[in-house]
Amino acid sequence: MKIKEIRDLSIGELQQKNRELVEDYFKLRLRHASGQLDSPAMLGRVRRDIARIKTVLVEKEEK
Repeated sequence: MKIKEIRDLSIGELQQKNRELVEDYFKLRLRHASGQLDSPAMLGRVRRDIARIKTVLVEKEEK
């Protein structure tokens, strides 16, 4: 996800997206541990998206 797309979301949408990504990250970690993950780079992408969303959430909640 691009940062511009994330900044356009509301706080509720950001929280929902964060929950979805955390769940996806958990599933990816399980697949990686069992050797079924084709692209380990997906782990990094999802982790960075989670960090971006958390950063924008903090910025929006401070306002």
